Amino acid sequence: MNKWIVSSSPHVHSGDSIQKNMLYVVLALLPAYLVALYYFGVGALVVSAIAVASCIGFEAFIQRFVLKTKVSISDGSAALTGLLLAMNLPSNLPWWMVIIGSMAAIGLGKMCYGGLGNNLFNPALVGRVFLLISFPAAMTVWPVPDPLTTAYMDAQTAATPLSFMKFDQMLPPIFNTVLGNVGGSLGEVSAIALLLGGIFLLCKRVITWHIPVSILATVAIFTSIMHAIDPMVYEDALWHLCSGGLLLGSIFMATDYVTSPMTPRGQIVYGVGIGLITVVIRLWGSYPEGVSFAILLMNAATPLIDRYIKPKRFASK
Repeated sequence: MNKWIVSSSPHVHSGDSIQKNMLYVVLALLPAYLVALYYFGVGALVVSAIAVASCIGFEAFIQRFVLKTKVSISDGSAALTGLLLAMNLPSNLPWWMVIIGSMAAIGLGKMCYGGLGNNLFNPALVGRVFLLISFPAAMTVWPVPDPLTTAYMDAQTAATPLSFMKFDQMLPPIFNTVLGNVGGSLGEVSAIALLLGGIFLLCKRVITWHIPVSILATVAIFTSIMHAIDPMVYEDALWHLCSGGLLLGSIFMATDYVTSPMTPRGQIVYGVGIGLITVVIRLWGSYPEGVSFAILLMNAATPLIDRYIKPKRFASK
């Protein structure tokens, strides 16, 4: 006579929503963004404003006139894609290139798969890599950090710490990288600001530790091994952890819900793969940085990871 009646899931709502999680990620990016504004001034503001506005505009246009569906830009995903794209761009990038990058991010990286929740690759990284391949000169030249500068197209350029490592030049002091006084994209200039954002996301349970820690640990282990083998050629792990887009990618890009594995074990495998590919490209590839390519390659492997690394079914042997 006693029967268990199980209703369809979800049984208990966690209180999370797309808008809430998007807001938390934006708040977590604020420390790094403020550092970028301090060092790159109006250039950082212009690039980010154009990226956010154009991403929202392209998504609304595609939904309304191409897919002929309801416009749903209020979920905040397009705005976050624009901000993340801006954090992957130099502050002196021409405005029209920023718009092209936004079009690639939204059109090729997101909407051609059906929109939010269906994309295979991280949209912001699709936009960045599209620009890097299409305009390599513009995407690898950064203005000299100049606190509170009002110039947008700064004629002076600076190399990133990874460029110094790649071409065997004298590295700047490590605390410059930690604080942000180095050349690079908006989201590459301050390790401590990015870590603060990551701690915030962990505390709010927007992300878990599995992906960031597995990426950073893998990079640390293998760069330490190479440094021990030949310290004259390979820099120590601290430089690799604090330089380039590793922290931005590990905390904000690789942890994207849609393009990362669902299980903790799968996330660790995914993170180790990103770390390994990043180290290989950094040490032996033609590009100084490899985080973007590594994340996109492991995005493609995510369905395979989910297929073979999954929890045991309830009541199964």
